[in-house]
Amino acid sequence: MDNLSTEVVTGKVRFNCVYLWEPRIINSNPEYSVCLLIPKSDERTLNDIRQAMKNAKEIGISILNYNMDLDLKMPLRDGDIERSDEVYEGCYFMYASSANKPLILDEFNNQINNKEDFYNGCYGYASINFYAFNTDKNKGIACRINNIVKIENGDLLDDKSTVKEDMISIEAIKLENLEGFMV
Repeated sequence: MDNLSTEVVTGKVRFNCVYLWEPRIINSNPEYSVCLLIPKSDERTLNDIRQAMKNAKEIGISILNYNMDLDLKMPLRDGDIERSDEVYEGCYFMYASSANKPLILDEFNNQINNKEDFYNGCYGYASINFYAFNTDKNKGIACRINNIVKIENGDLLDDKSTVKEDMISIEAIKLENLEGFMV
């Protein structure tokens, strides 16, 4: 990492709250976003993130108009403290967003274009960078998502079923209903 670099390529993280296929409208602006779940055991990634946030704060000091008495909003949060969901246990987490759609690749550098292939719960690496922000109500450091490399599937994290799961359930219901008609 450069002396004042604000960019980090993470170690293996888990992806959650994936909004990378279609932008959501946040404060009238289109935004792609994802939550990164970073294991607390990944000291290299966490140290790089802390240094990059510190660098972003130093670079952005003029726009932050920083008063040491004020708490700046920081993107890195403790999942054991701030979430009751077991998915966050043993992890730090942060949301990364961008006005531009990030490139999503598989482990062989092929672009992933199907949302069934990149979803809440899969694993990979993320290229992110940090920057200072100052709005009317908030000041702090934010995280921008640049690119993603998916390296591994994982259990789906939301309670929404996949199309494949739905089709299996529908077939089971059809069979169950047919059995009732057979004498």
